[in-house]
Amino acid sequence: MYAGPVQGLIDELGRLPGVGPKSAQRIAFHLLKLSKEDAQRLSAAINEVKERVSFCRRCFNVAEVAAEGDGDALCELCGDARRDATVVCVVEEPRDIVAVEKTQEFSGRYHVLQGAINPIEGVGPDQLRVRELLSRIEGEGITEVILCTNPNIEGEATAMYLARLLSPLGVKTTRIASGLPVGGDLEYADELTLGRALSGRREVEG
Repeated sequence: MYAGPVQGLIDELGRLPGVGPKSAQRIAFHLLKLSKEDAQRLSAAINEVKERVSFCRRCFNVAEVAAEGDGDALCELCGDARRDATVVCVVEEPRDIVAVEKTQEFSGRYHVLQGAINPIEGVGPDQLRVRELLSRIEGEGITEVILCTNPNIEGEATAMYLARLLSPLGVKTTRIASGLPVGGDLEYADELTLGRALSGRREVEG
């Protein structure tokens, strides 16, 4: 145990995803060695992102808030009238949108689930943006949904669950094709591999 403020910082850092106790200690002591100006810049950046960034009201990608307290913002992609509004690519997290955009193979819109079905972690369909996706199908005239969840156990389970829900709605449902390694994450895939997977997507039976 360390002095109160130091231990408090370690505890808070340890709550971040992927940061274990030892990593939290290393980061905390690195922050202690920073100059006051550097630490204040980091603090200001965190405060600014919490004040100026929200989730898009349509797709749940990150969106810059136009005015303080405005929780009804559209992200840059949803606000682009040149994109095909009839095709929606479903991803797990906003960072996956960046990976897909780098391929330059997709010109439609997105829907971010903000996670994947993971019973071990206590994440079920109710914790994801599934209802919001279903409400978009009819309301926006969507004709194709591309299931672009990660090619791992959780991503596959989420894709199959969505396929069963979408099947009765008469919307074309496709899954990104092989080319991505099973057990991998989209954010680590190179542009060529992910681009081929998008181009060769296949229809999913519900």
